[in-house]
Amino acid sequence: MQYIDPHIHMVSRTTDDYARMAQAGCVAITEPAFWAGYDRSSPQGFYDYFRQLTDTEPKRAAQFGIEHYTWLCINPKEAEDLALAKDVLALIPDFLDQPNVLGIGEIGLNKNSRNELKVLEDHIALADATESLILVHTPHLEDKRKGTRLIMDAVERNGNIKPSRVLIDHVEEHTVKDVLDRGFWCGMTLYPDSKCTPQRAADILEMFGTERIWINSAGDWGNSDPLAVPKCHVEMLRRGHTAETIQKISLDNPRTFLGQSPRFNAK
Repeated sequence: MQYIDPHIHMVSRTTDDYARMAQAGCVAITEPAFWAGYDRSSPQGFYDYFRQLTDTEPKRAAQFGIEHYTWLCINPKEAEDLALAKDVLALIPDFLDQPNVLGIGEIGLNKNSRNELKVLEDHIALADATESLILVHTPHLEDKRKGTRLIMDAVERNGNIKPSRVLIDHVEEHTVKDVLDRGFWCGMTLYPDSKCTPQRAADILEMFGTERIWINSAGDWGNSDPLAVPKCHVEMLRRGHTAETIQKISLDNPRTFLGQSPRFNAK
């Protein structure tokens, strides 16, 4: 079954993972900018990272017939340094005209701090000025629901960005309704032992339906699985869900949201 993985960090994966994903039916991915496992010490580190996302990774993915798209930002884990964040934000406009860039992301909050919120607001303003889509990271902490609400409040304070152009990722059982009720899109991130497992994601879909929601693997340098999306397909088939339902949350819905960018043309 064909699918799109709309949130996966392939800079931390090998070409073997691209091959396995292609064999499992992956036709396209989108790769948000994220924390590299360590705090980068200068804007130059981000400049080289953005070059990797807009030049190197599309070429790697193309070897396996997978279309590669990306998002650019300074991740909230590095947003406490306001001077660094300002310099990195100044770099982003130079890359926004690259053919695989869909928008700003994954922005958001990590510890719900004042500095993180300031940098989040600056990213939202940049997205507004450039008419970019937004992909959001929500905190891993116990106050995920508070952080999710703070993020949505910040988008709404901007006043110009439609919630339908914002994807709130890493939703869980206690945040998905808040996000859907306010008109945003939801992403469920499938991990072996954190965020959502395929089983929990299937539970959430059964409770809240399939409108404005997708699944993704977010495979990265930690304990993660680049085949989490097709494994969720297997769980849903086991429960009796139809192929049409599975296609909606892993192919049709990503196409609908991402297709708001004129650069996204995955078939």
